[in-house]
Amino acid sequence: MANASFTVECPCCKAKLTLDAELRAIIAHEPPPPTRSVDDLGAAFDKLRSKSAEREERFKEQLRAEGEKGKLLDRKFQEGLKRAKDDPGPPKRPFDHD
Repeated sequence: MANASFTVECPCCKAKLTLDAELRAIIAHEPPPPTRSVDDLGAAFDKLRSKSAEREERFKEQLRAEGEKGKLLDRKFQEGLKRAKDDPGPPKRPFDHD
């Protein structure tokens, strides 16, 4: 046998495998042809623009929330301080409940 190899195409991804029958091994691989996810270039740009606008909006929202974080923490602290002043006893420990 001079050349006992043959080529097989994968039914799922269309990649081409070259097999050697004598060695019972794959000796070459040709990747599948690239597939396009979008047929129209204009539609692809519109999709990218909308995703970019969505990311920008989420960023602005998080920036706004981060700016108000100090006020929120201060209010939580003031509320906890008010509750501590209203309850003059020592704080309850987890093992005191048993």
